[in-house]
Amino acid sequence: MARSSVRPDTAEAEQATAEAGVTDHVAAGDGRGQATGGRETAAGDRDAAGDAPSEAGGDDDGDGGRGDDGDGGDGGGPRAGSGPDRRRRRRRVLRWSATLLAVVILGGAGAGYLYYEHLNANIKSDDLNLGDAKDRAAEPTANAAGQKPLNILLIGSDARNTAENQKLGGAKDTFDGPPLADVQMLLHVSADRSNMSVISMPRDTLLDIPKCTDPDDGREYAALNNEMTNVSLGRGGPGCTVATWEKLTDIHIDHFMMIDFSGVVSMADAIGGVPVCVDASVYSHTRDGKGSGLRLPEGTHSVKGRQALQWLRTRYGFEDDTDLARAKAQHMYMNSMVRQLRSEAKLTNPNALRKLAEAATEAITVDDGLDTITRMYDLATELQKVPTERITMTTMPNRYSGARVVPTEDAAKLFRLVREDIALDGKDVRKPPAAATASPSPTVTDTAAPDGDIAVQVHNSTRGDGRAAARGRAATVTQLLTGKGFTGAVADTSTATSEKQTVIRYPSADLQGDAERVAKALGIPTSQVKRSTDVTGVTLFVGADWRSGSAYTPSKAEEKPKEDDNTPTSAEAMNAADTSQCMHVDPAYSW
Repeated sequence: MARSSVRPDTAEAEQATAEAGVTDHVAAGDGRGQATGGRETAAGDRDAAGDAPSEAGGDDDGDGGRGDDGDGGDGGGPRAGSGPDRRRRRRRVLRWSATLLAVVILGGAGAGYLYYEHLNANIKSDDLNLGDAKDRAAEPTANAAGQKPLNILLIGSDARNTAENQKLGGAKDTFDGPPLADVQMLLHVSADRSNMSVISMPRDTLLDIPKCTDPDDGREYAALNNEMTNVSLGRGGPGCTVATWEKLTDIHIDHFMMIDFSGVVSMADAIGGVPVCVDASVYSHTRDGKGSGLRLPEGTHSVKGRQALQWLRTRYGFEDDTDLARAKAQHMYMNSMVRQLRSEAKLTNPNALRKLAEAATEAITVDDGLDTITRMYDLATELQKVPTERITMTTMPNRYSGARVVPTEDAAKLFRLVREDIALDGKDVRKPPAAATASPSPTVTDTAAPDGDIAVQVHNSTRGDGRAAARGRAATVTQLLTGKGFTGAVADTSTATSEKQTVIRYPSADLQGDAERVAKALGIPTSQVKRSTDVTGVTLFVGADWRSGSAYTPSKAEEKPKEDDNTPTSAEAMNAADTSQCMHVDPAYSW
């Protein structure tokens, strides 16, 4: 694994370090505090290092995975806030301590530069994607405001590559063996940064793994069919796990972050504890030595360090004792951590802030696009823009195939929603009603602007089935729209496209009504109105089914109900702002 060694000039280092210190207002939420919360959310996602061998090296479920291990211990309850006066005092304390931290870190140009270099040197980096370039998912098109969605793969590695990781993970016979990506979560941030969606993939998922090439020694790993997803990490590094996700989902991944056992512990300690809840006492332990060792009485407890790792790795003891229940517990931990970092004034002194910076930079491995403090800070700034109540955790819908699971049709739908940048909480902001006009538009699914205010690009996409494109179709249909009052319609002949069926695409929820209004005016079924990040505005593709004439006649065979954009119930969506979350304990593991 390569380690970054970026050496910015002194002025740049001072500026970046000052930003990292002065804006770290965790409770006030006005800068790095929430940014840190965003980055730690990613770290928390990665915290779940998955199953691991027990002390005896046993397998937790006899399926070739690695068993759980750890010790228990009760945590204290979470702190409670009280009143506006305390919040104002807390903000003042944080601003003071953040400013003091900047002074301590900078101390002068030389000291600031050295500390910046020190943090940069902590960061480990690796290649983003180890698959073939031809197999990679296309990058989404920016929306009308020039914004693009952001996709980050969070990986929990079960590597036993150090004495500390072996002690935390158990299984003395697997020291320094190939690591497994036992936790994989795709974090999607919408183009407008209004919402965030997380999809967990169970480590038992069977799928196709593409050919990957190790960037260090050039070794090629042949493609695998119907293999467990977690083996991808041992095939050249995290970039192979990224390639596997892109092959399955066709979602372009911008970055990855990976954490191991010891990283989970150090990050949890630096955060200062995360509240978790169980609806009964739980002890994750079996007679044959399996289980995480988590031991908690009924109620809410603040877990950190090794106990946080136990929570994230617990399989035996939660719900049906499966990897799916563990994913749910991981989601609860992440949600609680987001709320904790955004609402609690835990870090009120420079030493604590520096400890968090040290832990964060030492704990994770990132792709080369995140290998400096400034790049990580920029990413955290983007993440902190998303309100807590717009963060949705889901698990990839699946069904059993023997002892493993495989993706279902609902999983394909979930991936489509992410590709099309549709919020999984169902709360995409729609356009407010337009002002009344002399000739109101016909009713459509969503409100639309007046016809003359709707900008429409028209493409001639009639080429196909061995036939050349019908000449002049973009101009003809543009004139048709103009005659119907859509004076903002323009023919776009810059790009040659091909569509079997006429389709209208729009990039974001606020343009859905406009797109459906255009469809209504031309007699195009709403099932042929699609949301897509491949366009920047309402775009009409005149397909091979409309090569001539001024009236569109849909084929009855192609008239289908429009796909709904609701998150499948099988994804078990969980909102980060829900404070009532509590893990159900399997009575067999209660004490």
